[in-house]
Amino acid sequence: MKSRPPPQKLRQRGILRERVFGCDLGEHLHNCEHEVPQVVKSCAEFIEKNGVVDGIYRLSGISSNIQKLRLVHVVDLKQYGESSNTRF
Repeated sequence: MKSRPPPQKLRQRGILRERVFGCDLGEHLHNCEHEVPQVVKSCAEFIEKNGVVDGIYRLSGISSNIQKLRLVHVVDLKQYGESSNTRF
C-alpha cells in the first residue's frame, strides 16, 4: 500500500487547501506566500468598487452575511468564478 504524498505535493495538485479561517495568520500567510490574506483583499476590492459609503469600515457586519462570505472563501472560488455578482 502506498503512503500518502506530503502535504506540499497535495497543495500543488489542488487536493489539499490551506485553511483560511481558524488558523494562525502568520503561518497562513507564509504558506500561501501572500502579504495580505486573499479573503481580506477580495472583500476590500469589492467594498471599494461597490460600497463606497462614509464610515463603511467602522460598521459591524450582519452575522448571517458574514457566514455567507466565509463559506464562499472556504469553498474553491474557481468553482464560482471571481466575478460573482452575489450581493450580501
